[in-house]
Amino acid sequence: MVGELTSDDLQEWVSGLDVLFGRVAGRFGRVEPRRQARAYLLGLLAPIERKNGWQLAEAAGDAAPDRMQRLLNSARWNPREVRADLR
Repeated sequence: MVGELTSDDLQEWVSGLDVLFGRVAGRFGRVEPRRQARAYLLGLLAPIERKNGWQLAEAAGDAAPDRMQRLLNSARWNPREVRADLR
């Protein structure tokens, strides 16, 4: 049985996510893709029904999916290096 999520639980979870993301943040050379990558990660972890560009963008507060698409298609970062940092 799963208990209710308290504000302390949520704060602990967010702090843990910040620590985890801190391990890969340096792989994004500029602040914009770094922020978008964190928003992308939060979107993937969020309880949204479909995890496509539009829904992830909406979860991040973006008006359109172009920022998410730019992160995944043209921003300069190496997914292999990010994955290695997380192992």
